[in-house]
Amino acid sequence: MPGGRPRSFDAETALDRALEVFWRNGYEGTSLTDLTAAMGINKPSLYAAFGNKEELFAKVLARYLHGPGAYTAEALDASTSREVVERLIRGAVDLTAGESTPHGCLCVKTVQACGPDAHAARQDAVAVRKAGEAALRRRLEQATDLPSHYEPAALAALIHTISDGIAVQAAAGRRRDELLQIGTSALRAILGEGTQTTP
Repeated sequence: MPGGRPRSFDAETALDRALEVFWRNGYEGTSLTDLTAAMGINKPSLYAAFGNKEELFAKVLARYLHGPGAYTAEALDASTSREVVERLIRGAVDLTAGESTPHGCLCVKTVQACGPDAHAARQDAVAVRKAGEAALRRRLEQATDLPSHYEPAALAALIHTISDGIAVQAAAGRRRDELLQIGTSALRAILGEGTQTTP
């Protein structure tokens, strides 16, 4: 039996464009018309290649984690717990206040601004946040240089809370240099002197 009609668009490029739209507008703020216009395809092609809006968002979320958000996994490979935390905070600033990407965090926007009709998308974003926090907790539990008075689970939750706050501030228009100063101040308050951040 002959195969179906070949796609007339590049799926990887289309996903990148969908990612930018979701990242900029949030899940509920993005319509199918927004997506098809950005991706350069019609609705039947979108459904055939990526499924419905929720299914497309799940694919975009995975792309976000392994692309712009990959710094979170990379930070866990740092040699010291201080460096792990510094890289996570610096990465949050770079991700959410970059010059060439939408401001804010895709996951944070989705968790904050999704109603009942977007329950699946919100749950996907919540799962991503929980997995990231759990991975950081495990890394801190394995750290041999973390002072004994730090509780890994509480510290992991605090770092993620700071990262989320940075994302909210970035989405509200706060400048990157200001966010770096805020991140540095937070880290010094938590971990003491020795924190380094560069422009």
